[in-house]
Amino acid sequence: MTGFNVLKRTTLLITLLLFAASVQSASLLIPMDETQTDHLKAYGVVFKSLDFGEKSHWLLNYRGGSFLIDEIKVTKNLCLLAGVSYELVTSGEVADILRIIEVENMERVELEKAPSIAVYSPPTMQPWDDAVTLALTYAEINYKVIWDAEVLTGSLDEYDWLHCHHEDFTGQYGKFYGSFRNQLWYQADVKTNEEMAQKMGYRKVSDMKLEVAQTIYDYVRRGGFLFSMCSAPESFDVALAASEVDIVPREFDGDPVDPGATEKLDYSRTFAFENFKPSYDPMLYRRSNIDTYPDRMVRFYNQETDFFFLFDFAAKLDPVPTMLSQNHVNAIDGFMGQATGFRKTLLRKSVTILAEPDNFDEVRYIHGNIGRGSFTFLSGHDPEDYQHMVNDPPTDLSLHKNSPGYRLILNNILFPAAKKKERKT
Repeated sequence: MTGFNVLKRTTLLITLLLFAASVQSASLLIPMDETQTDHLKAYGVVFKSLDFGEKSHWLLNYRGGSFLIDEIKVTKNLCLLAGVSYELVTSGEVADILRIIEVENMERVELEKAPSIAVYSPPTMQPWDDAVTLALTYAEINYKVIWDAEVLTGSLDEYDWLHCHHEDFTGQYGKFYGSFRNQLWYQADVKTNEEMAQKMGYRKVSDMKLEVAQTIYDYVRRGGFLFSMCSAPESFDVALAASEVDIVPREFDGDPVDPGATEKLDYSRTFAFENFKPSYDPMLYRRSNIDTYPDRMVRFYNQETDFFFLFDFAAKLDPVPTMLSQNHVNAIDGFMGQATGFRKTLLRKSVTILAEPDNFDEVRYIHGNIGRGSFTFLSGHDPEDYQHMVNDPPTDLSLHKNSPGYRLILNNILFPAAKKKERKT
């Protein structure tokens, strides 16, 4: 063999080795800006990647909150199967990304493990009645459904993350009595709850729901993560504040409201709100003045004028609210629900506002800490169904793959997976 051929083979071998090294050192970037084909399934891909043990990072404020995966084999196949856009990046390109993050309002957060997820939901609930179960199902993220019996017998300790949607923890069945008390679905809901209360040894449904709310509060205090939407956030706090007083009208529990009930409320027991006033009219579709409906209709008189804005947080100083607010847009289309908006003037000072409309006494998205855990509340029912009504068909998320509102829900799914850093502010 001539010296030239030896040199040629040696050069070829070195080239192949360098190419192999570059492939091995490549990472996978899942962009979350406007280039992403399916934002919602991207969260499911990252969730599964964590389940497979692939090291992942959340690049806060970088291209809409993109994800960087160190090991590419499994995640690449997951992306291909889910129709999720991805980019292979070399170690040099990763270094460039990290340099940008270092000098901009961005942060890299390591994701450690996929959280175990529970959804609090009664057996009478249809899957499409809850935007979170729609999001989890579409993104192919596993979850378990639990209800009162599981909560009251200690099952919450098995889960890192809990979701409650439009449950009424005051025991007033969503205040649907005035409009729907003769409907079969309403009567079935009442019957199911009364049977559960009797089974668990409670005299009234409202007594059982209060115990459930207090148990969930304690779960958060001990380190759990709670994400709640629609009427559940409001009814949590109304029930907790009324733990020593009967605020439930006779039509729901067979006995009258306590005299002077409002003056006896204890606001120190609540998650997020204080100084609110419950509604005692059984015919009125309203739990308290926490919900801004119907006042907001003067300002947001139709769907075209109803939207709210995400706050822009300092990623390095406040990574938690930054994580929860990651999106490819800043303005989110409004949507209604059993609690459409939270009244800003009734918010505790310790609660962080994540999103609100301009110049109105309302917040739409909030976050706070209780003990070692945290809660996030998002008002409204379904981000892609402006005014969801009873018996409306389910939202088809394959038609809303890039929904900014649903991204807020899925930010919360991954939030417990993040390796926590000490807050600097």
